[in-house]
Amino acid sequence: MLRNMRFFIFSDSSLHYREVRFFKVKLLGSGLLLGLLVLSLILLVNYVTSDPLGLGYDRMSLLSTENKILKDQIHDLSKKMSFVQRTLDKLAERGNELRLLVDLKQIDPDTRSASIGGTKQPVTNPFLVGEADDILSNARTLIEKLTHEVKLQQTSYEEISHQVQYNKVFFAHIPAIKPMAGHYSINGFGMRLHPVLHVYRMHEGIDVINDVGTNVYASGDGTVHFAGRTAGGYGMVIEITHGFGYSTLYAHLSQVLVRPGQAVKRGELIAKSGRSGLVSGPHLHYEVRLNGWKQNPVDYFFDDINAARYRTLLASTKNVRGEH
Repeated sequence: MLRNMRFFIFSDSSLHYREVRFFKVKLLGSGLLLGLLVLSLILLVNYVTSDPLGLGYDRMSLLSTENKILKDQIHDLSKKMSFVQRTLDKLAERGNELRLLVDLKQIDPDTRSASIGGTKQPVTNPFLVGEADDILSNARTLIEKLTHEVKLQQTSYEEISHQVQYNKVFFAHIPAIKPMAGHYSINGFGMRLHPVLHVYRMHEGIDVINDVGTNVYASGDGTVHFAGRTAGGYGMVIEITHGFGYSTLYAHLSQVLVRPGQAVKRGELIAKSGRSGLVSGPHLHYEVRLNGWKQNPVDYFFDDINAARYRTLLASTKNVRGEH
């Protein structure tokens, strides 16, 4: 019915009715314009009166405020993580110093960089773009780097701890003290004229000179491999295996105070010196071997500390630590 309806107006100039063209279009346009004006007025009043209609203005404002706060917090967190990174860098330097002290290879910069990474991590949320994307990506990258750095340093310090424990055992077994009080020549190891046979031959140890019956001590922790008289020129002998490829021999003894298989500690009394075997006078013949190769024992003396002084130092150290 509306489709066939027409609208006429009376013209004073022509004194007859004229049809209004496009009446329906004009009527519809006027209605839409009026509706928009009313809607705008409603929205304006709703905004001014703190959103009584619940259209979300407060929520958007709150979200905007939260977004700014979160950005600021991420910035602050990134600064704190940067401080942590600098601290870890210092720990890495200190860790390398400790690695050298315990005879471990340092972690070089290339190895460290390969282990901790540092590639920018992509943000999985496609709705984050621009500044938010950069802030969150940089934060995630730094967190990932710090995580790998902490794991690397943890592994490194565990290696250092294990090496320290190994070294404690290793150093205790090295033959590192002079086994008997007395005089010796620093050139006693090597080719020399034999004092009895008067021929040049290799002297595979050193001779510590003192009276018969002088105390002889183990120069390092180990196990007695042999103790007794030999058929050769060494006379009465003790041989100790220390582990780690080391062994020591004590010859020309007058008395043996240990037995094969017995565990001994550095500084422990094991024998009395003498002049058994092919000798020209009382002394202790002392040898050090590493993987079967004869070493110059003088190279292993720690500042020429004798067994008695070593036991005194060891006892005082244990007292300070409260050990028994």
